[in-house]
Parts: sequence; C-alpha cells; structure tokens
Amino acid sequence: MKNDPLQLILFDCDGTLTDSHGSIAVAMQKAFTDNGLGEPDYQDVLGIIGLSLVAAVEQLAGDDLDASLKTKIGQSYSSHYRAMESSLALYPKVTETLEELDNRGYVMGVVTGKSSGGLLRVMDAFDLHKFFPVWRTADICTSKPHPAMVNECMAVMGAIAANTSVIGDSRFDIQMANSAGVRSYGVSFGVEPAHVLKAEGARTVFDRFEDILNEYPSLRE
Repeated sequence: MKNDPLQLILFDCDGTLTDSHGSIAVAMQKAFTDNGLGEPDYQDVLGIIGLSLVAAVEQLAGDDLDASLKTKIGQSYSSHYRAMESSLALYPKVTETLEELDNRGYVMGVVTGKSSGGLLRVMDAFDLHKFFPVWRTADICTSKPHPAMVNECMAVMGAIAANTSVIGDSRFDIQMANSAGVRSYGVSFGVEPAHVLKAEGARTVFDRFEDILNEYPSLRE
C-alpha cells in the first residue's frame, strides 16, 4: 500500500454533505419572530451558516439585544430545526463518493458548526458513522473560522497539515483551513458561490459531490 503517511479529508456537514441550508434559514427566521423580532433576511442567515449557533445568533442580532433574549432565540431555533430534521437529505452521490474515498485509502472526518447531538443525528439517519472516525462540532470545539477543529482532528488521527484537506461550502470553511495550514476545496451547491470560495483560497470548487474524486486518486497499489 502507498497510503503512508495518513491522508485526511475533513468535510463540513450543512451545505456540503446535507442539503440543509434552506431549513436552517427558515428555522432562524422563525426563531426571531417567535421572540417578537423582525425576520432576518434570508441571505443574511445563509451568510452565518457554518458558525456555531451562539456566534450565528450574535452576528444576526447585533449588540442591541440582551444575552437572555439571544439565548431564547437560540433555543427557538433549535426547536424549529429539530422539527424539520426528518425532511433533510444528503446531496446526490454523497454515500457512493464517501465509499469510494474509503476504498481508495483516505481517512475522513467532519468539522461542523452543528452541535454534537445534531451531527450524531445526521450520521445515525444516513448511516455515516463508518466513514468518519473523527469529528469536531461547535459545542465541543472553538467555532470556525478558528483552526481548532482541524488541528484537533489531525492530532487525534496522527495526520500532518501537508496531508490534510478541508471540503466545505462557506467562507468560514476555507478560512479555517487556511488558518490550519491545510488544503481547502469548495462546493458550489451550498451557501457560497464559487467565486467567493475561490477568492478565499479554495483550490478547486466542485459542482457535484462526486467530482471530489477527481482530486483524490487511489492510495492503494
């Protein structure tokens, strides 16, 4: 085998593995109106996807709201999003592509702004645990774009930056990868257009999930 040293691919979840950004935006808009506030602009909500829930609410709410109201917004969001989780789907060819990457000798993980409970529900629903021996979420690790999620995954798996890459749909994913000194790739079917991801430093932006395979040849003899 030619897969020494370990090659690690870290995926974002929302907007990269799962087609969930629409549900996130609607849940956040409802969370604000539940608490007597104006509905945030749909595009503004898309712009915070990838951050932790606390950071996302903080950015949308601004400095004028007190901490207790921001907490209530976060709680309302979680309730609305949980109610919509059963309608979420993986993007086309996600499972098949992950299977092929595994067959080719790559180790994979997830780095996401979701909570650990939210990510585990996604992995349960779509039988993804077998692909991701390592993962970090925003409730157990510093939120993107800080490099902590990437750094901790590399440390757990014994990977080095030169052999690690991040694949995501938002500028926060690319910024996180840049800060960690690893390669970054984007997907165009999530929250950010390709030109934004490329401007942040993404090496390539994939229009279909299965196109990822073009960048990762087999490591096996």
